[in-house]
Amino acid sequence: MEKIRKPRGTMDILAPESDLWIYVEGKMRDVASRFGFSEIRTPTFEELGLFKRGVGDTTDVVQKEMYTFTDRDGTVFALRPEGTASVVRAIIENGKTSDPMPLKYYYIINCFRYEKPQAGRSREFFQFGTEMFGAKGPAADFTVISLADTLLRELGITGTKLHLNSIGCPDCRPAYREKLVEYLSANRDKLCDTCKARLEANPLRILDCKNPDCKEIAEAAPKSIDHLCEECDSHMKSLTEMLEAAGIEYEIDTHIVRGLDYYTRTVFEFICEGIGAQSTVCGGGRYDGLMEQLGGPSQPGIGFGMGITRLLMAMEQCGAYVPEAKRPELYIASLGAAAAVSANCITTDLRRHGIIADCDVMGRSLKAQMKYADKIGAKYTLILGDSEIESGKAVIKNMKTSEQTEILIKDAAEFILNNKE
Repeated sequence: MEKIRKPRGTMDILAPESDLWIYVEGKMRDVASRFGFSEIRTPTFEELGLFKRGVGDTTDVVQKEMYTFTDRDGTVFALRPEGTASVVRAIIENGKTSDPMPLKYYYIINCFRYEKPQAGRSREFFQFGTEMFGAKGPAADFTVISLADTLLRELGITGTKLHLNSIGCPDCRPAYREKLVEYLSANRDKLCDTCKARLEANPLRILDCKNPDCKEIAEAAPKSIDHLCEECDSHMKSLTEMLEAAGIEYEIDTHIVRGLDYYTRTVFEFICEGIGAQSTVCGGGRYDGLMEQLGGPSQPGIGFGMGITRLLMAMEQCGAYVPEAKRPELYIASLGAAAAVSANCITTDLRRHGIIADCDVMGRSLKAQMKYADKIGAKYTLILGDSEIESGKAVIKNMKTSEQTEILIKDAAEFILNNKE
């Protein structure tokens, strides 16, 4: 019979790799909570209309990359391609817009986009994201950027740089867009077919096209940061002053526009060189009109998304600290039926004391049990037979040093807790 394999562009995450994921996710939760962000969990799929309105009809995500399906009642759903739109929908639907501002949420989710799988890019991908609503000043921008910077530092990811840009607001962007379209139209014949289609619908996306000809044209294109209104310009200057004061290095990168329609003003990416073509480990920006666009009150917002797979690639590239996989602190090897029962009872007690403990469930011989204990890296072993049960004493062995200590069996948990490394 033919084996059933996982869908293309997805992954299985097993130990010991899953231990690393748990460590990284724990860091994310810890850093986010220090910044006052609380976790939010939203459905894996939403009505298609949410992403059309939130992400934008003209984006590649909506036009080419979403997984959609029709429910039995005729409703068209989509597997979430990103997290922000769902968070906004949840805030509105659950009446959180009347809560004290700012609203600060984070999430760790899986997302889905139909793309060509490659290193750092898959069809099911995992993302850590933050969202802040209600604060329009540059201090909010600084907070989320600082959160991302703190997390990257604490994960041991070095060699990253913040790339920063401003794409203006509804007041100043129309005039800039007009100048940009005028310039790009004059060079239309040199654009790739995708960018020709973007020219009228989403011209800013042409600026970060990876096609060599388009990149060359983009170099000489008008820059959004040179066409900001007074308020947007002041916002950007205040943000950079805060970054400089905090020692967060940045680079103005006029090619950063982000791929989703909802962005306004600040857009940013953290770039990590050395992990291949997919070197962006974090991307985000401000989306001041999104809440209103999805049927809520007018509330400014800002946030970012981090691809967890790319973070792991960056950690490996940087030689970052990776914790050892958890291993049993005590393995109890049993000899005989009565000892097997006692071993399970003792193991249960150890586990209730918060100790990682194990014993035989395979009916192995004593010799095979000891080999197994060595293979799983048990720190201590204890052999339990009829004589040990009768005396209430047993010898516990340190598997690293071979040191042996006689203990009262009832004190096994206390011994392990007192001898933790």
